[in-house]
Amino acid sequence: MIVKGKRRRVAWGITGSGEKIEETVEIMEEMKSEYRKEFDIRVYVSKAGDQVLKYYNLSNTLETMFDKTWTEINANAPFLAGQIQMGNFEFLLLAPATSNTVAKISLRIADTLLTNAAIMGQKTSTPIYVMPTDFREGITTTKLPNGRDLELKITREDAQHVKNLQDMENTFVFEHPNEIPAIFEKYVASD
Repeated sequence: MIVKGKRRRVAWGITGSGEKIEETVEIMEEMKSEYRKEFDIRVYVSKAGDQVLKYYNLSNTLETMFDKTWTEINANAPFLAGQIQMGNFEFLLLAPATSNTVAKISLRIADTLLTNAAIMGQKTSTPIYVMPTDFREGITTTKLPNGRDLELKITREDAQHVKNLQDMENTFVFEHPNEIPAIFEKYVASD
């Protein structure tokens, strides 16, 4: 329940994927604007995510649009996992999440800022929302920073890690950035 005048914190984690990054940033800008009274969205960027944001010319957009943005130094810095452990966030949103990030969470490897935070969230019943870039096995087409298409093969193994996440407690997997508004609405509607 929202305490009048107090905004709930949301941690948004960005990994090193360009897949749907532009759409995700646009949607998150809309969420910040629409829910500015209800939520304080804090952005946490992996080391690889920092590089990808620069490739897509989105770094300045994030820093301008979101007041609180941090880039990974190591698995515990900034201290996101500890803040999640203490219940300081309503939920953790990983969007987009690389196959590497998804596999590490699936295999319980907490050696990056965002995998550590996700696994700690699972241990403390903080809801984790993950938008994997490699959602299902098969061929997919993504956009490069220069606008060209790149065709990628999503392997059975990558798709299996997504299925593993779907079976984990307090972990919710979704496919497209246009599903993000429903996540925020769920928390507003529950008040």
